[in-house]
Amino acid sequence: MMITPVHRFRDIERKPEYLQPEKCVPPPSHASLGTMWFIRDGCGIACAVVTWMLVFYADFVVLLVMLVPSRDYVYSVINGTLFNTLAFLALASHFRAMLTDPGAVPKGNATKEFIESLQLKPGQVVYKCPKCCSIKPDRAHHCSVCKRCIRKMDHHCPWVNNCVGENNQKYFVLFTMYIALISLHALIMVGFHFLYCFEEDWTSYGLEHRCFAAAALSDLSPSNSHCFVFTECSSFSPPTTVILLILLCFEALLFLIFTSVMFGTQVHSICTDETGIEQLKKEERRWAKKTKWMNMKAVFGHPFSIAWLSPFATPDQGKADPYQYVV
Repeated sequence: MMITPVHRFRDIERKPEYLQPEKCVPPPSHASLGTMWFIRDGCGIACAVVTWMLVFYADFVVLLVMLVPSRDYVYSVINGTLFNTLAFLALASHFRAMLTDPGAVPKGNATKEFIESLQLKPGQVVYKCPKCCSIKPDRAHHCSVCKRCIRKMDHHCPWVNNCVGENNQKYFVLFTMYIALISLHALIMVGFHFLYCFEEDWTSYGLEHRCFAAAALSDLSPSNSHCFVFTECSSFSPPTTVILLILLCFEALLFLIFTSVMFGTQVHSICTDETGIEQLKKEERRWAKKTKWMNMKAVFGHPFSIAWLSPFATPDQGKADPYQYVV
């Protein structure tokens, strides 16, 4: 059997002399106290800002173009409340996914004192990350953007400017779910708006312009020509309304497809207890197999409750020794 470079690298990692703990200097004890987790990546920050701006744009079109001018008060209140609630939950989920430590391994902890404190049993194996000089728990991977090893790292997402890992996967799943829901809701409302208002607004708009043209030719003011035409489906002119709605349709359809695929991928990853990186690298499974329901509770919290849908509820993921390896 041919030994791949990855296998050769891991074989080298198994040798105690490779750890070289004397080369690792732990960071000051106060370095991580009181600091907020935030990745200073230009691309990620730009993507996060664009995400918020697109949600605000969708809210603007939904409220001021479709709902506020509507004659059906109940329809406007119900859909406005539902859309803004889902949008608020989506942005709250995005905020927590972005500012939550995804499960970063302490940097520079591969010291002799720390390795001795683990009290490793015969047969146990530890790995050292040569990039951040830390002892890597099983299933942890190094992120070149975050510059840290992340426990159960699924992938680095520029849209939330953070890695998706053990501690923030719930918030990322909720973010994709709520974005998909508001995108679908926006598309449905745009469909109803075109169905009931498009013809009426364009007809009124045409009559209004013909009215002003006739008044100009007859040297009469529009008020004296008895031409009164009102549009009741939008606060903007029909051409402006159509442009705003088409842009919203394009945005909503694009995000609906993207976030739906991401949501399905994440749920499948959680149920199979296999991260995206592990699936991509086809890594050998060295951890205990659990049921799909247990895997869901491990991410969203114990026990099942409405808190699963709340980005403000921090899941209780239980206590586990991250340095226990199956050899």
